[in-house]
Amino acid sequence: MIFGKQGLAAACAAGAVLAWTVAAPPGPAADEPHGAAGVRAAGVAGAGSLREIHAHVCGFHFYSGDLKRALRVDHYCSHLSSGVFQCVIYDSEASDARLIGVEYIIGEAMFAALPAKEKTLWHSHRYEVMSGLLSAPDASPKAEKALMHELVNTYGKTWHLWQVDRGDAVPLGLPKLMMGFTADGQIDPRLVAARDRTQSEDTATVKVRRGDLPARPVAAGADGWQSGTAVQISEEVLLAVPVVPEL
Repeated sequence: MIFGKQGLAAACAAGAVLAWTVAAPPGPAADEPHGAAGVRAAGVAGAGSLREIHAHVCGFHFYSGDLKRALRVDHYCSHLSSGVFQCVIYDSEASDARLIGVEYIIGEAMFAALPAKEKTLWHSHRYEVMSGLLSAPDASPKAEKALMHELVNTYGKTWHLWQVDRGDAVPLGLPKLMMGFTADGQIDPRLVAARDRTQSEDTATVKVRRGDLPARPVAAGADGWQSGTAVQISEEVLLAVPVVPEL
């Protein structure tokens, strides 16, 4: 179920498992009525699937196969169907943030039904949630707890299209598969500290208050990089192919 602004308070009061925070992706300031930015903002206000983006969660991704190439990511998500979330990913929550990727999130049962080869493309969210690495900066404490309850046993498939961490001015090359951290000591603590400063939050404190979430063991097949072999798209796969003639 997806809750809007009016339904959120009622849902929390009723003890609903899933309580969305109302959030909008970064974009032009509301008080910028003139110029192209203002026209675009007016043109898409309340349009189509944008209305369904109700959750903002902030975390960290690393390039599959390289834990040292990690970055902060802000997800703006909607609940597509039972057990399926879809998120657009920006490199910050600022108004000039860059749209750098997408993430699809599914529940345990759906993940378990995937072919073994497909599972290697997915990462678990258990550690991200329980460690406090995944935050919900726009949520009330009660709404955050409900959202993390929903996410703790889910799995994500993430592609980044823009390698902003290496300074690319525009998206270059092929998409890159991203993964999530799974244990203490993997992420550079400076990344976490920088994120905490922007949100006036302390990840260690968040970890403590999430200690009672119903986290279950990670399903076999997820986080495949931990076996010692990671999956990643190589630039060498960009090949010339014959053009299919028009009908």
